[in-house]
Amino acid sequence: MDCRLGCGACCIAPSISSPIPGMPNGKPAGTRCVQLNDDNLCKLFGQPERPKVCGQFQPCPDVCGSTDQQALANITELESSTLQ
Repeated sequence: MDCRLGCGACCIAPSISSPIPGMPNGKPAGTRCVQLNDDNLCKLFGQPERPKVCGQFQPCPDVCGSTDQQALANITELESSTLQ
């Protein structure tokens, strides 16, 4: 599965513990990454400063669903289940 351009759910819903340019302590779950542009596209895509965890994310139907809203809900649920 390819990412849906402009979705951005994987850059909003999960926490990221590694440094991100502009977010040196990573980002908490539910916080929009500062590297998302107004079209929800990553400004670091393909750049060496992009966090490794972001580059390793592989979209799949179970996580991403069929809409951007489903992806956000699914990733939010997965994130909250890791805190329990």
